Amino acid sequence: MDVVIIRRSRTAISVEILRAALEGAKKTHIVYRANLNFEVVNRYLSLLQENGLIEQKGNIYVTTDKGKEFQEIAKELGL
Repeated sequence: MDVVIIRRSRTAISVEILRAALEGAKKTHIVYRANLNFEVVNRYLSLLQENGLIEQKGNIYVTTDKGKEFQEIAKELGL
């Protein structure tokens, strides 16, 4: 039996994180929902925050309006 490993693009991972944080989510929830480890999630959260796509309110991460727009564009493009 052959095992096929499918890698997700950076955009796909970003969209998953933004989707997980739509209503607000703790980092642990994002890790499980996006099926990533904490190290990877930390890097992506920093990148998404720098670009204004997600914001941190205490220990909760929330997708911004700009992040929602990014998700819609990615969805339309099939990314």
